Amino acid sequence: MGMYIGLGVIALLVLFFMGSYNGFVRLLQKVEEAFSTMDVYLKKRYDLIPNIVETVKGYAKHEQETLEKVIKARNAGLTASTVEEIQDSNNIITAGLRQLFALSESYPELKANENFLALQSELTGLEDEIAQSRKYYNAVVRIYNTRCAVLPHNIIASLFNFMKRPYFQVDDTEQQNVQVRF
Repeated sequence: MGMYIGLGVIALLVLFFMGSYNGFVRLLQKVEEAFSTMDVYLKKRYDLIPNIVETVKGYAKHEQETLEKVIKARNAGLTASTVEEIQDSNNIITAGLRQLFALSESYPELKANENFLALQSELTGLEDEIAQSRKYYNAVVRIYNTRCAVLPHNIIASLFNFMKRPYFQVDDTEQQNVQVRF
């Protein structure tokens, strides 16, 4: 009788370990899928940036520094491979794009340019999609990281090297208003 109880306890432990491990694998796949989705939207944004910069160049020739900063951040984003690198370049791009669109207020002919308006509208929609994909990514990361931290799953996480993942966060400059100086 005692042997059956022992075998039952062992079977339950094996089932728990298998279930916990498989749960981590499923969550990790969701984290990677969420990151890939966000990466697709960021790539669309990177592809749109040169069009916006070229349109603005014709009207705001003396704003070369802002334009170069946006292109440099875009190129860094294209080659970034970690969440942190992508996040850093994304924050620089966001600040630069905000400055570009704030500049349009000072150039009425740019503000009225159909191509610029279409690009601005497309980018606005894309920014909404990026924001939604960030929220989804962060929600999945929160679930995954919580599972990595709580007992008894943290034991499985440490045994099989399931490490916490970073959240996608905005930096302080993205939370501030854009300062446009002439």
